[in-house]
Amino acid sequence: MVGATSPPVVKGGFWPEWDADNFPPSAIDTRFFTHLYYAFLLPDSNTFKLVVPDPSPTAAKLRSFTETIHRKNPQAKTLLTVGGWSADGKNAKVFSRMAASRESRKGFIESCIGVARKYDFDGIDLDWEFPGSPKDMKNLGKLLEEWRAKVNKDKHDQTLLLTAAVASTVEISYSPEGATRSYPVRSINENLDWVNVMCYDYYGELTPKETGAPAALYNPRKRISTSFAVDAWISAGLRRSKFVMGLPLFGRTWTLQNPRLNGIGAAAVAVGLGGPGDDGKMSYSEVEKFNREKNATVVYDPETVSTYSYAGTAWIGYDDTRSTTVKIRHAQDHGIRGFMVVDLKFEFLAHVRASVDVRWTVFVFRLDAV
Repeated sequence: MVGATSPPVVKGGFWPEWDADNFPPSAIDTRFFTHLYYAFLLPDSNTFKLVVPDPSPTAAKLRSFTETIHRKNPQAKTLLTVGGWSADGKNAKVFSRMAASRESRKGFIESCIGVARKYDFDGIDLDWEFPGSPKDMKNLGKLLEEWRAKVNKDKHDQTLLLTAAVASTVEISYSPEGATRSYPVRSINENLDWVNVMCYDYYGELTPKETGAPAALYNPRKRISTSFAVDAWISAGLRRSKFVMGLPLFGRTWTLQNPRLNGIGAAAVAVGLGGPGDDGKMSYSEVEKFNREKNATVVYDPETVSTYSYAGTAWIGYDDTRSTTVKIRHAQDHGIRGFMVVDLKFEFLAHVRASVDVRWTVFVFRLDAV
């Protein structure tokens, strides 16, 4: 069982390994973070084990990540994130099959610990997006229990951290199967150091016909918001010290059906253009560039605590310094563990190129004081 002493604040950030050429670990300003995540590795779809050939490009990236972070900031902890989102649901199905038996869970757990130890990680993060049935949720609880037991028996000077990414709702009802299922909160409390709650993407590529605040703090019309996520998880029994709030460093875009109807909830034709190779999503620096070059109208919406901008039929929903500051205050008021930003390339690539927005620098320093 994880200790009950008052834990330190978590200030986390996810590093996208697939963009290592443009945004290497050396580009991360580690002063701002207590925990940094390597995203992602996937288990073998047949054996369910984490396999990293050595030598290989993946092995080199793993070593580079931990060595660089630990050198730049010896106090920062590194975590290996296993899993990740796949639009076709393939990753979720692999986790579902892996978690279904004790034998396959054992192989997965031991291989994850082995890779984490070999490459000098301080912890492991599970990103199962998402358990698709009540049975999956039950098996997730078993997986966490067995994982914690194995980590506690691992003979090493430092116990590995164990965390997981979870949906913003404790109960998930959206799925091809349509079955409502609930996260195993008791197992999470007993076996994980914390969960990274994905408080974003409430609207976006899955809602192409209607604009929305992608990471709204409040939503008076639907039970889809960050405030609802905090309340729901705490009401379900999650300890406040286990809740880490996800903050997006990107905006979601739409193409309006009618440029004169341009508020939150306006009808849209489809998701809009995004950054290079990423339709429907823009980094904060790209949003700022759009606003300047298109002379866009920028609106702060106090009802949802979010910001949006539009020019012609192009519409972007995002968080700026003002909305994010309110979110951080909300987190402080509710006594939760901390925050994690997704993902670092969206803003810190601009920082490396000496064009980081001053307001985001202030924002990060503000968070550093939390």
